[in-house]
Formats: sequence, structure tokens, C-alpha cells
Amino acid sequence: MTDKQMLRAAALDSKAWPYEEARKLLKRYPDGAPAKGHVLFETGYGPSGLPHIGTFNEVLRTTMVRKAFETLSDIPTRLIAFSDDMDGLRKVPDNVPNKEMLAAHLGKPLTRIPDPFGTHESFAAHNNALLREFLDRFGFDYEFVSSTDYYEGGTFDAALKGVLRHYQGIMDVMLPTLRKERQATYSPVLPVSPKSGVVLQVPIEVVDAEAGLIAFDDEGERITQTILGGKAKLQWKVDWAMRWVALGVDYEMAGKDLIDSVTQSSKIARVLGGRPPEGFNYEMFLDEKGEKISKSKGNGLSLEQWLTYGPDESLAFYIYREPKKAKALHMGVIPRAVDDYWQFRANYAAQPIEQKLGNPVHHIHNGPPPAETLPVTFGLLLNLVGVMGEASKAQVWGYLANYVPDATPETYPALDDLIGYALAYARDFVAPTLKRRAPVGVEVTALERLDGELAALPTDASAEDIQNIVYEIGKTAGFENLRDWFKALYETLLGSEQGPRMGSFIALYGVENSRRLIREALDR
Repeated sequence: MTDKQMLRAAALDSKAWPYEEARKLLKRYPDGAPAKGHVLFETGYGPSGLPHIGTFNEVLRTTMVRKAFETLSDIPTRLIAFSDDMDGLRKVPDNVPNKEMLAAHLGKPLTRIPDPFGTHESFAAHNNALLREFLDRFGFDYEFVSSTDYYEGGTFDAALKGVLRHYQGIMDVMLPTLRKERQATYSPVLPVSPKSGVVLQVPIEVVDAEAGLIAFDDEGERITQTILGGKAKLQWKVDWAMRWVALGVDYEMAGKDLIDSVTQSSKIARVLGGRPPEGFNYEMFLDEKGEKISKSKGNGLSLEQWLTYGPDESLAFYIYREPKKAKALHMGVIPRAVDDYWQFRANYAAQPIEQKLGNPVHHIHNGPPPAETLPVTFGLLLNLVGVMGEASKAQVWGYLANYVPDATPETYPALDDLIGYALAYARDFVAPTLKRRAPVGVEVTALERLDGELAALPTDASAEDIQNIVYEIGKTAGFENLRDWFKALYETLLGSEQGPRMGSFIALYGVENSRRLIREALDR
């Protein structure tokens, strides 16, 4: 059996969620490739705002399912990043210039509104360019699709006529889901006013489905107009369903808040004679208070913030894990995510293939991760730079050289990057919280013993030798349990409630420097 065959056989049984999702597509096409010749994955994006962590989340997870399917099958795949840029602008975003100019264009399709930044031909073009730049930055393999291009260029013409042919069937799906007052004005089709250019929310009459003609009232005048060529767009649940049918979308995931929308759009897709895609509903990210993260509220953590304090892979690791479980997304989760990622990466090479396929790094790297390992943890780096105070990368490497024989930026480039993240995180989040307290009771004599034991150590003492000393003092100095001793070390020497393996920290920081910390604690 070849390596590829072994991988495929293991993937067919793997409980890792990307493989479980990919197997849905195998069942969807048991006889091989569909008529269009490929399996189509889609992610959607609303360009009224800037790309954010939710965008990254959805494209990354979809890409993981796509790669899992490519392990299971030889059917070609495509991923389209679809921009809903025909949508009318509902409100002026907070984070843009020229708000008054935008306010004058409310209701118009985003591609027909001037760019408030003055760099592109439209507001949508500006944000679409940011989306592509954003996706390209992370190396995603995708095809960008503009809703406006497909509406205006005729790609959706046949499906739009289908919407008119099945108009009543669509209304039968949607009306029961609406409030009574909304039912009176609801229309699946939103004509673009020939007078104002605004996407109108008005009832319409189907005049000729095969010709794509509708009638509607616009400022007191009865207008008969085509829905083709960008003269109309669809309400979004209908639009979603139409797009699935027109393009043959096979897989699209969505947030838990869109469960009802997926249900309605799936029904409409069937009314249109199509088959809704496979997919699943992922849970939301929460802020420190357990509230759903919202762009408008500005709570939670932005993509830029995470990537200031942790590498791309740590974010991908955090996003990979338990997608159907609500997770907190705030600054405090970054250090653990960084260390967990590296722990799983270190475990990968020695694992049997079944465990490798369940290892998050396999899905982050689409196979084996790079071979580089870390000689220290990110948590230990944070403790080191925390006691160093204002420090440079070179100074941190100076300490590492005493702890790791071949420690240089050239030998450990990933560690060099992590030092930069650690310095930034410690400066902004660790240093302001550090508060070293004075030792009390048995803590005083225990620290005095530790100082004496460290003074007697030979110069070549290892981190393990030091850890044994720390451990032995904790057992014999009168503490109720070892946890109290370690807590005392963290609070008196490091100024935090939690900390590293003290043997490793002392070896890294240096025995003399550590003895200085002890003396400072005893002198408080």
C-alpha cells in the first residue's frame, strides 16, 4: 500500500472533524465527480465592513474541509470567496472617512457607491481589494467572485428567471417566518430603482417570468422592469439559495446564528429544483464576559490584535479546535494557544498515522508541520521577559544562550519570532499586572534555603538538578502542600499567580539573577 493509500484509508475512519465533514461530500457523490466536474466550496463575505477574524475563521475551516476531501477523493475542488457587493448599504460604518458622502448613498448597491477612502472606483471595490489582500496574506487557495459581476454579467440570469417561475413557492416558504406587518411588504426580489438607484424593499408583481420582467411602484409611479443585468437583486436568504443552485455549491458552513437562515435557504433551493450544500453550523466566539463578539460593539479580539501577540499558526490552532463549541476569544487565551500548538507540533512526528490525522497541526499545515522545535515554551519566555522588564531581542537571546547551547536566531527562527511576540505581550499585558509581594511565615525560611542551595550549585547544574532542589525544599519546609510553595515562588519572585517550572526558569534566567530576585523578595 502506498503512502497515499494508507493516508486515505486512515482518513476514511478518522474522527477529526474536517474528515467527518469531508465524508458528507463522498456520500453526496457516491458515483464520482458531479456533472460540473468538481466539488465546489463557498464562503461568503459582506463588503460593507472590513475583513475580520470571523472571515479568517470561516475561510480557514472551509479550507481544512476542502483539503480533507482532497485526501479522501481524486475529484477536483474549487473554493470561491463570494462577495455580496450588490447589497444596498444599510448604515454608514463607524470606521470610515467621508461619512456624509456615504450617507447620501444609503440604500444603493455597494458597487455603485463612491469609495470614501478615495482609492478605488467604489466602496465595494475598496473592501473587496482588502478581502483579497487579506486572504492572499495567509496563502489561501481561492477564487474571488463578485455578486455584482454575476448579476450584471448574466451568470445568474437562468436562476433569476427560475425565482420568478417559482415565486409563489418561495413566498410559501418565507411568509410563515415573518411578522404580520413584514408579510404585507415582503418580496423575494428587490428591484433597483431607475430613479434613485436604491435597492427597493417593495412588493413586486411577476409580469413575465421567462423574460425576467416584474412590475413595482417607485415614488408613486408603476414601473415595469427586467430583473436581469443588475436591475434587481434578491433578498439575502433567497439570494443564498439561488446562488447555491446557479453555481452548484456543494459545501458551505455558517455560524450558529444563521441556523434558521440555512433552513429557509435550503427549502428555497429545493423549490428552485436544486440541492442545498453540505455544511455545519459553527459556534460563536465570546468575549471575556461570555458575550457574543460583535463588530459593531467592538468587543472581543481582532485578527490584528492576535497577530500582534501570537503567530498565525497559534490562531489557526485555536480556530481548529472544537468548532461546535462556543469559545472565549480574548488576550488571555493567546499564550496557551501558542504553547498548545507547539506541543501538538512536537508530538506529531512520533505519532501513528491515525493520531497524526487527529492532530490539529496536520490540518493547519495540510500534512506534516515544519521540523523546527522549540527549546523553551512561550510561557517561559513570558516569565523571563516579565522579570527582565524593558528588554530587547538580543538581551533575551543572551539569556537563552546560557540555557540552550546553540541558541541563535539563525538556528531557531521560529523562536526568534516568538521572542518578539513575548516582548510585545509582556509589555502590554504582563508588566501592568505584575505585583511582587513579600514572603511570610515558612516562605521566608524556604526562600533562604533556596538561596543557599543555589549558591552551592556547580556551574554546570541542569534545570532538572535545580528543579529537584526546589521540589525537596517544598516537601520539607512546612508547607501544607507543594502547590502553596510554588504559588509563593510565583507571587514573591515573579509577581504573578501562575508561573513556569521553576527549575527551567532559574536555569534560563541564571542562578545569580535568580538569587537576586530572592534577595529582593526577602528585603521587602
